[in-house]
Amino acid sequence: MLEIVLDTETTGLSVKDGHRIVEIGCLELEDQIPTKRFFHCLLNPERKISEDAFKIHGYSDEFLSKKKKFSEIANDFLEFINDKKLIIHNADFDLSHLNNELTIIGRDIIKKNRIIDTLELAREKFPGSAINLDSLCKKFRIDYSKRQKHNALIDCELLSKVYINLTDQKEPTLDFSIQNDVEFFKKKDAKFTKYSKKIIYPTSEEKQLHDKFLKNELKKNFF
Repeated sequence: MLEIVLDTETTGLSVKDGHRIVEIGCLELEDQIPTKRFFHCLLNPERKISEDAFKIHGYSDEFLSKKKKFSEIANDFLEFINDKKLIIHNADFDLSHLNNELTIIGRDIIKKNRIIDTLELAREKFPGSAINLDSLCKKFRIDYSKRQKHNALIDCELLSKVYINLTDQKEPTLDFSIQNDVEFFKKKDAKFTKYSKKIIYPTSEEKQLHDKFLKNELKKNFF
């Protein structure tokens, strides 16, 4: 199953105030394992960045003025996400901005039934707890030290790990490393292939008690 972890950065909070997207990041997962395929772009929002947004992501008006507009990357973006499920943290925010951009250029909007919102998953798993991305990384012991500023692609990488933990899956890379270690030790030591758990057999007294229990149960239920 192919899924896309998606994140955006914007000029401000609300599309009602005319705010636009400045960055889109996407990572592809196959059966929750990163495929190494990604989509990333910085955009010219054709408007000023709010002070609060600049503090969050650090992209200046001058820097973004030299980037492509959303209309110029829309086809590549839509082709990348195609009909795949989208994994988004606080999906209402990102989806409102993405659909605003798509509406501006006359394209079909992204339907909400395609979205898996990790914010909702986190609310169910940790009711009453802080569930922003940093807090979830702390809970799952995910290293987020490189997240000095918000960056769509870095946030996608972190969110992909959070998503795996929220759905109670183990990190795929850990599974592979364990499997490789097992194969290595098998080759080095034939004893490693033996069953490692101790088998405890019942005593004769325990067997008699068990047989007696079964006879009593049979009498109760069938006689």
